[in-house]
Amino acid sequence: MYAELNSILNTCPDRVTQLAANAPVLQGEFILVSDRRSDASFLLHHFLSLYLRARCRVCFVALVQSFSHYSCISQRLGLSLTQAREKGQLTFLEGLTESLSVLLPPETDAGSGAMDFLRDPAVGLRSLYEFVRSSVSRADGAGEDWGPPVLLVDDLSVLLSLGVSVGAVLDFSHYCRAAVCSQLKGNAVMLTRCDGEEEADEGDDEGPERLLKGLTHQCSLALHVQGLPTGFCRDIHGQLEVCWRRRRRDEPHTHRKLFQYKVNDKGASFFARGTSSAVL
Repeated sequence: MYAELNSILNTCPDRVTQLAANAPVLQGEFILVSDRRSDASFLLHHFLSLYLRARCRVCFVALVQSFSHYSCISQRLGLSLTQAREKGQLTFLEGLTESLSVLLPPETDAGSGAMDFLRDPAVGLRSLYEFVRSSVSRADGAGEDWGPPVLLVDDLSVLLSLGVSVGAVLDFSHYCRAAVCSQLKGNAVMLTRCDGEEEADEGDDEGPERLLKGLTHQCSLALHVQGLPTGFCRDIHGQLEVCWRRRRRDEPHTHRKLFQYKVNDKGASFFARGTSSAVL
């Protein structure tokens, strides 16, 4: 968990579960994390740590990395994902392993069925949504009183390469937002990636650029990570644009701030553009 990012977003583990109307709380929010020519996965590690420390029930749909990958990084941040899963606080869908159970089914059915769309991507992501809905709604956990549910997804753009349409992915995110954020007053954090240049992808109706635009319209907070426009720098790894999307008097209002950042083994530093010691 990165204290500087909490300060930028005006939140902390204690505030996540507050219900006071005047508290600046990230609750009932759909948070979009995206990157271009950079890697925004460090933000997912932050949110995973934040919500587990806040005693929220977390459903993590990991379509790219394994459980051991996230477990190793969480240990550096002082958390045990194994313990969280054993206590019923964390439900972790390991997409790579789950995909094998669909493509190379064993003699006994050991999968959850969440990745059944791999057999026919045209049917959409209903099975994956049903997995999410049941995970955030169930009430097990050895009598523990968990906070509001949280959904983390890494990353949605992978679904496009598996043959799922942009419309189906946007429907999935919409239904997840309705179930987790609106009905259960929890939070959803989803990562998507755009590897190419924005201008080159504008004409692609089924590409990651259209997916990013659709998700941006759905979200209430967007965190966009990209490389420095000036190129590689050893002491500054990239820049982070934070965009709050709110409605005032039924009219959309957007507030943006731009920061630069540097990631290290146990965290990340954020600073206003041009204020890093590397450029002073």
